[in-house]
Amino acid sequence: MPHGLRTVSGRLAVVTGAASGIGRATAQELAKRGAALALCDLDEVGLERTNQELRGVANRVFVQRVDVTDEAEVRGFAADVQRELGVADLVVNSAGIVVAGPFLETPLADWDRLLDVNLKGSVRVCRAFLPAMVTRGRGGYVVNIASAAAFTTIANLSAYGASKHALMGLCQGLTEEFFRHRIGVSLICPGFVDTPIAKHAELRGARDVDAERERIARFLRARGLTAARVAERIVNAAERGQAIVTVGIEARALRTLSRVAPSALPFLMVGGRRLASWLSGRG
Repeated sequence: MPHGLRTVSGRLAVVTGAASGIGRATAQELAKRGAALALCDLDEVGLERTNQELRGVANRVFVQRVDVTDEAEVRGFAADVQRELGVADLVVNSAGIVVAGPFLETPLADWDRLLDVNLKGSVRVCRAFLPAMVTRGRGGYVVNIASAAAFTTIANLSAYGASKHALMGLCQGLTEEFFRHRIGVSLICPGFVDTPIAKHAELRGARDVDAERERIARFLRARGLTAARVAERIVNAAERGQAIVTVGIEARALRTLSRVAPSALPFLMVGGRRLASWLSGRG
Protein backbone atom coordinates (compact mmCIF):
# COMPACT_ATOMS: atom_id res chain seq x y z
CA MET A 1 0.00 0.00 0.00
CA PRO A 2 1.53 3.37 -1.01
CA HIS A 3 1.98 6.11 1.53
CA GLY A 4 -0.95 8.53 1.28
CA LEU A 5 -0.96 12.29 1.92
CA ARG A 6 -4.11 12.03 4.12
CA THR A 7 -5.11 15.49 2.89
CA VAL A 8 -4.10 17.78 0.04
CA SER A 9 -5.21 20.86 1.96
CA GLY A 10 -2.25 23.19 2.35
CA ARG A 11 -0.11 21.00 0.08
CA LEU A 12 1.58 21.94 -3.18
CA ALA A 13 0.34 19.95 -6.17
CA VAL A 14 1.85 19.89 -9.66
CA VAL A 15 -0.47 18.95 -12.54
CA THR A 16 0.63 18.47 -16.14
CA GLY A 17 -1.87 18.64 -19.00
CA ALA A 18 -3.89 21.15 -16.98
CA ALA A 19 -5.35 23.08 -19.92
CA SER A 20 -8.27 20.69 -20.48
CA GLY A 21 -9.83 17.33 -19.74
CA ILE A 22 -8.70 15.28 -16.77
CA GLY A 23 -5.77 17.58 -15.96
CA ARG A 24 -7.98 20.65 -15.76
CA ALA A 25 -10.62 18.81 -13.72
CA THR A 26 -7.91 17.58 -11.34
CA ALA A 27 -6.65 21.12 -10.84
CA GLN A 28 -10.21 22.20 -10.03
CA GLU A 29 -10.68 19.36 -7.54
CA LEU A 30 -7.36 20.11 -5.85
CA ALA A 31 -8.26 23.79 -5.60
CA LYS A 32 -11.59 22.95 -3.94
CA ARG A 33 -9.72 20.87 -1.36
CA GLY A 34 -7.32 23.67 -0.47
CA ALA A 35 -4.15 22.81 -2.39
CA ALA A 36 -1.69 25.27 -3.89
CA LEU A 37 -1.18 24.56 -7.59
CA ALA A 38 1.62 24.53 -10.13
CA LEU A 39 0.10 23.85 -13.53
CA CYS A 40 1.58 23.30 -16.96
CA ASP A 41 0.51 22.44 -20.48
CA LEU A 42 1.57 22.96 -24.06
CA ASP A 43 -1.73 24.74 -24.76
CA GLU A 44 -1.15 28.27 -23.47
CA VAL A 45 -4.70 29.48 -24.19
CA GLY A 46 -6.32 26.59 -22.36
CA LEU A 47 -3.83 26.86 -19.51
CA GLU A 48 -4.60 30.55 -19.02
CA ARG A 49 -8.33 29.69 -19.01
CA THR A 50 -7.70 27.21 -16.20
CA ASN A 51 -5.60 29.80 -14.40
CA GLN A 52 -8.38 32.41 -14.53
CA GLU A 53 -10.99 29.89 -13.36
CA LEU A 54 -8.95 28.99 -10.30
CA ARG A 55 -7.91 32.48 -9.23
CA GLY A 56 -9.60 33.13 -5.91
CA VAL A 57 -10.44 29.44 -5.50
CA ALA A 58 -7.04 27.80 -5.11
CA ASN A 59 -4.67 28.54 -2.26
CA ARG A 60 -2.19 29.76 -4.89
CA VAL A 61 -1.76 29.14 -8.62
CA PHE A 62 1.42 29.15 -10.71
CA VAL A 63 1.16 28.36 -14.42
CA GLN A 64 3.76 27.82 -17.13
CA ARG A 65 3.77 26.59 -20.70
CA VAL A 66 5.74 23.34 -20.76
CA ASP A 67 6.33 20.67 -23.40
CA VAL A 68 6.76 17.43 -21.46
CA THR A 69 8.83 16.01 -24.32
CA ASP A 70 11.47 18.69 -23.71
CA GLU A 71 13.66 17.77 -20.73
CA ALA A 72 15.12 21.26 -20.40
CA GLU A 73 11.63 22.81 -20.22
CA VAL A 74 10.47 20.27 -17.64
CA ARG A 75 13.54 20.83 -15.46
CA GLY A 76 13.15 24.58 -15.82
CA PHE A 77 9.52 24.31 -14.72
CA ALA A 78 10.51 22.25 -11.66
CA ALA A 79 13.15 24.83 -10.71
CA ASP A 80 10.68 27.70 -11.13
CA VAL A 81 8.03 25.92 -9.05
CA GLN A 82 10.48 25.26 -6.24
CA ARG A 83 11.67 28.87 -6.28
CA GLU A 84 8.14 30.31 -6.32
CA LEU A 85 6.20 27.84 -4.18
CA GLY A 86 8.59 25.35 -2.61
CA VAL A 87 8.92 21.57 -2.86
CA ALA A 88 5.99 19.74 -4.43
CA ASP A 89 3.99 17.34 -2.25
CA LEU A 90 2.02 15.84 -5.13
CA VAL A 91 2.77 15.39 -8.81
CA VAL A 92 -0.06 14.41 -11.18
CA ASN A 93 1.06 13.37 -14.66
CA SER A 94 -2.01 13.98 -16.82
CA ALA A 95 -0.46 15.12 -20.10
CA GLY A 96 -1.21 12.59 -22.83
CA ILE A 97 -2.14 12.10 -26.47
CA VAL A 98 -4.05 9.52 -28.52
CA VAL A 99 -3.08 7.99 -31.83
CA ALA A 100 -5.50 5.36 -33.14
CA GLY A 101 -5.70 3.20 -36.23
CA PRO A 102 -4.71 -0.18 -37.64
CA PHE A 103 -1.28 -1.39 -36.56
CA LEU A 104 0.06 -1.62 -40.11
CA GLU A 105 -1.10 1.93 -40.87
CA THR A 106 0.45 3.47 -37.76
CA PRO A 107 3.98 4.67 -38.62
CA LEU A 108 6.91 4.40 -36.23
CA ALA A 109 6.91 8.18 -35.91
CA ASP A 110 3.51 7.90 -34.18
CA TRP A 111 4.88 5.27 -31.81
CA ASP A 112 7.82 7.51 -30.99
CA ARG A 113 5.56 10.48 -30.28
CA LEU A 114 3.11 8.48 -28.15
CA LEU A 115 5.86 7.03 -26.00
CA ASP A 116 7.60 10.39 -25.79
CA VAL A 117 4.49 12.04 -24.33
CA ASN A 118 2.56 9.30 -22.54
CA LEU A 119 5.50 7.44 -21.00
CA LYS A 120 8.66 9.51 -21.18
CA GLY A 121 6.75 12.68 -20.36
CA SER A 122 5.90 11.17 -16.97
CA VAL A 123 9.48 9.97 -16.60
CA ARG A 124 10.86 13.47 -17.22
CA VAL A 125 8.45 15.08 -14.77
CA CYS A 126 9.20 12.51 -12.06
CA ARG A 127 12.95 12.91 -12.58
CA ALA A 128 12.56 16.67 -12.23
CA PHE A 129 10.41 16.74 -9.08
CA LEU A 130 11.29 13.61 -7.11
CA PRO A 131 14.85 14.60 -6.09
CA ALA A 132 13.59 17.55 -4.02
CA MET A 133 10.93 15.34 -2.40
CA VAL A 134 13.60 12.82 -1.43
CA THR A 135 16.00 15.46 -0.13
CA ARG A 136 13.31 17.16 1.94
CA GLY A 137 12.62 13.84 3.66
CA ARG A 138 8.93 14.35 4.40
CA GLY A 139 7.48 12.08 1.74
CA GLY A 140 5.20 12.95 -1.13
CA TYR A 141 3.06 11.45 -3.83
CA VAL A 142 2.99 10.77 -7.58
CA VAL A 143 -0.12 9.99 -9.63
CA ASN A 144 0.18 8.80 -13.22
CA ILE A 145 -2.89 8.73 -15.47
CA ALA A 146 -3.12 5.61 -17.60
CA SER A 147 -6.27 4.02 -19.01
CA ALA A 148 -8.31 0.84 -18.99
CA ALA A 149 -6.05 0.06 -21.95
CA ALA A 150 -3.36 -0.71 -19.37
CA PHE A 151 -5.23 -3.98 -18.71
CA THR A 152 -6.09 -4.89 -22.28
CA THR A 153 -5.90 -3.11 -25.62
CA ILE A 154 -8.63 -3.24 -28.24
CA ALA A 155 -7.99 -3.31 -31.98
CA ASN A 156 -6.70 -0.09 -33.52
CA LEU A 157 -5.30 1.17 -30.23
CA SER A 158 -2.09 -0.89 -30.18
CA ALA A 159 0.29 2.05 -29.88
CA TYR A 160 -1.80 3.92 -27.32
CA GLY A 161 -2.37 0.75 -25.28
CA ALA A 162 1.33 -0.11 -25.32
CA SER A 163 2.16 3.33 -23.88
CA LYS A 164 -0.31 2.78 -21.03
CA HIS A 165 0.95 -0.75 -20.30
CA ALA A 166 4.43 0.75 -20.07
CA LEU A 167 3.17 3.42 -17.68
CA MET A 168 1.89 0.69 -15.38
CA GLY A 169 5.36 -0.85 -15.33
CA LEU A 170 6.86 2.54 -14.50
CA CYS A 171 4.47 2.96 -11.57
CA GLN A 172 5.33 -0.47 -10.20
CA GLY A 173 9.03 0.32 -10.31
CA LEU A 174 8.61 3.75 -8.70
CA THR A 175 6.45 2.27 -5.94
CA GLU A 176 9.14 -0.23 -4.98
CA GLU A 177 12.02 2.23 -5.21
CA PHE A 178 10.54 5.21 -3.40
CA PHE A 179 8.58 3.44 -0.67
CA ARG A 180 11.48 3.87 1.76
CA HIS A 181 11.31 7.62 1.15
CA ARG A 182 7.59 7.62 2.06
CA ILE A 183 6.70 8.66 -1.49
CA GLY A 184 3.59 6.89 -2.72
CA VAL A 185 2.60 6.19 -6.31
CA SER A 186 -0.84 5.66 -7.85
CA LEU A 187 -1.88 4.54 -11.31
CA ILE A 188 -5.31 5.79 -12.39
CA CYS A 189 -7.04 3.74 -15.08
CA PRO A 190 -10.26 5.32 -16.36
CA GLY A 191 -12.56 3.81 -18.94
CA PHE A 192 -14.00 5.91 -21.78
CA VAL A 193 -14.00 9.49 -20.44
CA ASP A 194 -15.90 12.39 -21.97
CA THR A 195 -13.05 14.85 -22.60
CA PRO A 196 -11.93 16.96 -25.60
CA ILE A 197 -9.22 14.40 -26.38
CA ALA A 198 -11.24 13.05 -29.33
CA LYS A 199 -10.89 16.42 -31.06
CA HIS A 200 -7.11 16.10 -31.01
CA ALA A 201 -6.70 12.36 -31.58
CA GLU A 202 -4.65 11.32 -34.60
CA LEU A 203 -6.68 8.76 -36.57
CA ARG A 204 -4.78 6.60 -39.02
CA GLY A 205 -6.60 4.75 -41.79
CA ALA A 206 -9.93 6.56 -41.32
CA ARG A 207 -11.85 7.47 -44.48
CA ASP A 208 -13.19 10.72 -43.00
CA VAL A 209 -11.21 11.92 -39.98
CA ASP A 210 -13.64 14.67 -38.98
CA ALA A 211 -16.60 12.30 -39.11
CA GLU A 212 -14.74 9.68 -37.08
CA ARG A 213 -13.81 12.24 -34.44
CA GLU A 214 -17.44 13.29 -34.13
CA ARG A 215 -18.52 9.65 -33.78
CA ILE A 216 -15.98 9.12 -31.02
CA ALA A 217 -17.11 12.32 -29.27
CA ARG A 218 -20.74 11.14 -29.38
CA PHE A 219 -19.73 7.76 -27.99
CA LEU A 220 -17.86 9.40 -25.10
CA ARG A 221 -20.74 11.74 -24.33
CA ALA A 222 -23.16 8.83 -24.30
CA ARG A 223 -20.87 6.88 -21.98
CA GLY A 224 -21.22 9.68 -19.41
CA LEU A 225 -17.97 9.24 -17.50
CA THR A 226 -16.86 12.79 -16.70
CA ALA A 227 -13.40 14.21 -16.14
CA ALA A 228 -14.65 15.60 -12.81
CA ARG A 229 -15.45 12.09 -11.58
CA VAL A 230 -11.99 10.88 -12.58
CA ALA A 231 -10.40 13.90 -10.89
CA GLU A 232 -12.18 13.12 -7.63
CA ARG A 233 -10.77 9.59 -7.70
CA ILE A 234 -7.29 10.94 -8.49
CA VAL A 235 -7.23 13.18 -5.44
CA ASN A 236 -8.75 10.46 -3.25
CA ALA A 237 -5.99 8.09 -4.37
CA ALA A 238 -3.30 10.56 -3.36
CA GLU A 239 -4.88 11.19 0.02
CA ARG A 240 -5.61 7.54 0.82
CA GLY A 241 -2.61 5.86 -0.79
CA GLN A 242 -4.32 3.65 -3.38
CA ALA A 243 -1.98 1.84 -5.75
CA ILE A 244 -4.24 1.15 -8.76
CA VAL A 245 -7.56 2.91 -9.19
CA THR A 246 -10.09 2.00 -11.86
CA VAL A 247 -12.80 4.48 -12.83
CA GLY A 248 -15.83 3.30 -14.76
CA ILE A 249 -17.46 -0.08 -15.16
CA GLU A 250 -15.37 -1.11 -18.18
CA ALA A 251 -12.12 -0.37 -16.36
CA ARG A 252 -13.19 -2.37 -13.31
CA ALA A 253 -14.29 -5.29 -15.48
CA LEU A 254 -11.09 -5.29 -17.50
CA ARG A 255 -8.91 -5.26 -14.41
CA THR A 256 -10.84 -8.11 -12.85
CA LEU A 257 -10.82 -10.23 -15.99
CA SER A 258 -7.14 -9.54 -16.66
CA ARG A 259 -6.42 -11.22 -13.33
CA VAL A 260 -8.94 -14.05 -13.18
CA ALA A 261 -9.94 -14.81 -16.79
CA PRO A 262 -7.58 -13.17 -19.28
CA SER A 263 -8.80 -15.40 -22.13
CA ALA A 264 -12.22 -13.76 -21.84
CA LEU A 265 -10.90 -10.27 -22.50
CA PRO A 266 -11.23 -10.32 -26.33
CA PHE A 267 -14.94 -11.09 -25.98
CA LEU A 268 -15.69 -8.26 -23.57
CA MET A 269 -16.59 -4.68 -24.25
CA VAL A 270 -19.06 -4.52 -27.11
CA GLY A 271 -18.72 -0.75 -26.88
CA GLY A 272 -14.97 -1.04 -27.16
CA ARG A 273 -15.25 -3.16 -30.30
CA ARG A 274 -17.70 -0.64 -31.75
CA LEU A 275 -15.23 2.14 -31.03
CA ALA A 276 -12.51 0.12 -32.72
CA SER A 277 -14.78 -0.21 -35.73
CA TRP A 278 -15.28 3.52 -35.83
CA LEU A 279 -11.54 4.15 -35.57
CA SER A 280 -10.86 1.85 -38.51
CA GLY A 281 -13.44 3.66 -40.65
CA ARG A 282 -15.94 0.78 -40.84
CA GLY A 283 -18.56 2.35 -38.55
